[in-house]
Amino acid sequence: MPQSSAITPLLPSIFNGIPGLVALQTTRTGGVSAPPLESLNLGTHVGDDPEHVRENERRLYEHLKISPESIVTTSQVHGTEVALISEPGNLHGYDALITKTPDLFVGILTADCYPILIHDRRTGACGAAHAGWQGTAGRIAKKTVEAMSKAFGTHPEEYLAWVGTGISGEHYEIGTEVAVRFSISHLKPSPSGEGRQLLDLSGANRDQLIEAGIPQSQVHCSKFCSYRDADRFFSYRRDNGKTGRMLALIGLRPSSAL
Repeated sequence: MPQSSAITPLLPSIFNGIPGLVALQTTRTGGVSAPPLESLNLGTHVGDDPEHVRENERRLYEHLKISPESIVTTSQVHGTEVALISEPGNLHGYDALITKTPDLFVGILTADCYPILIHDRRTGACGAAHAGWQGTAGRIAKKTVEAMSKAFGTHPEEYLAWVGTGISGEHYEIGTEVAVRFSISHLKPSPSGEGRQLLDLSGANRDQLIEAGIPQSQVHCSKFCSYRDADRFFSYRRDNGKTGRMLALIGLRPSSAL
C-alpha cells in the first residue's frame, strides 16, 4: 500500500473549547489510497480499492478515538432533505443530517461542494449539511437550521456554524442557467467572458446561516479552497472527476451527554 503522511484534519476554531465535541473536515493526507485518490480517500463510490477505503476509515476513527459504528453518513443526491438521526446507520437521499444523541457523529462527503457544520451549545444538538450549487440554491443551510430548531426546540441565536472547505469563487465558473439561481452579491463576471460568472458558494451559505438567525460573529468560513490547495484537498473539478472525497464530521462524545 502507498505510504503517506499523518492524518491532519481541519479543526474549526469556532468550536474550540466545547467539551466532548468532535468537529472537523478531513484533508487528503494520512491514508493509503493510490493516485489519483491519494491518500485519505473516504468515498466508496469513486473507484477506489474497498480495502484502501476501509483502512483509511480505520486510521481516521483511531485518530479520533471514536467507534466506526457511531458514524452516520448518507448517499447524497444534491437535494435539500434533512434527516433526524437517533441511531447508527447509513441513509440514502438526504443531504443534511441532524442529531442530539451523544456518541452519534453525522458526516458529509465532499470534493468541491461545501460541508456545513452546526452546533447548539445549550442542548448539544449537531447538524451537518452538503451544499453544492443545487443544495445552496435550494437553501439547504437555512433548512438545516430550521429543522434543528423544530426538532430540538433550539434557538439559532445560540448556534455556532462553520462553512468548510469547498471550491472558492475564484475558481468556480458557472453558466447563466446556474447564475440566475443566485443573488448578484455572490457573483462576479468570469475573465473567460461569454456571460459566464464566478460563484461564491461559501458566501452564499454563510449568508443563509445568518438569515436563519445565527449571529454573524458565530458563523466562520474556511480560508482554504479545494481547487487551489491541491496538496491538502480533493477537487472534482480540478481533477476532472477522478478524485477522492473528504469527510466533514460533527457530534458529541458520550461523556458530554447533557
